[in-house]
Amino acid sequence: MGVSKQQAIENKKAIVTAAEKLFRERGEAAVGLAELTKAAGFTQGGFYNHFKSKDDLVSAVMEKALEDGAVQLVGGIEASKAKASDPLKEYMDWYLSADHLTNIETGCPLIAYAGDVRRLGKEARQRYAQGLEWNFDQMMSVMDGENAQEKRKKVIALFSQMVGSLVLSRAVVEADPALADEILKDGREALQQAFSSD
Repeated sequence: MGVSKQQAIENKKAIVTAAEKLFRERGEAAVGLAELTKAAGFTQGGFYNHFKSKDDLVSAVMEKALEDGAVQLVGGIEASKAKASDPLKEYMDWYLSADHLTNIETGCPLIAYAGDVRRLGKEARQRYAQGLEWNFDQMMSVMDGENAQEKRKKVIALFSQMVGSLVLSRAVVEADPALADEILKDGREALQQAFSSD
């Protein structure tokens, strides 16, 4: 008996979800197809019923991760506005927090894939670039000022510094937790001071 259209959709989602978890934990190159299909509960033949190649899967994972990240960012902006709080400050607080430091599985996908994206297929790289541009646009929409070019420069600097602080903090958290905390705290304080005067 064949698989229903709805079941096929659910099966594809299961593969993407399992792949995203593994890719975030270890990087795409470290995850083989046999391990991936086993984690999703499928055979390799079942995998090819849904994806033409691993690159095709990677692109689908990137799309899902960026969509989830977009929902998270928009939700955070709306929540900040609802309580008359500064969305950029709240975003900095969350981005450079202990919770985000340890939340590799569902945290910001732009940092989760930053180290791997240059080695991914063309479609995944394009999706990542589009996601980054979209993220910049959202941040610009809540930044004070009228000059779009200046706002964009500030947003790129802000986001780059947030990502850098989090990357360094994650790099040392197991070897030196105190240093990881210091990087997050000092990075957050410096950015809030720099952007509070705008």
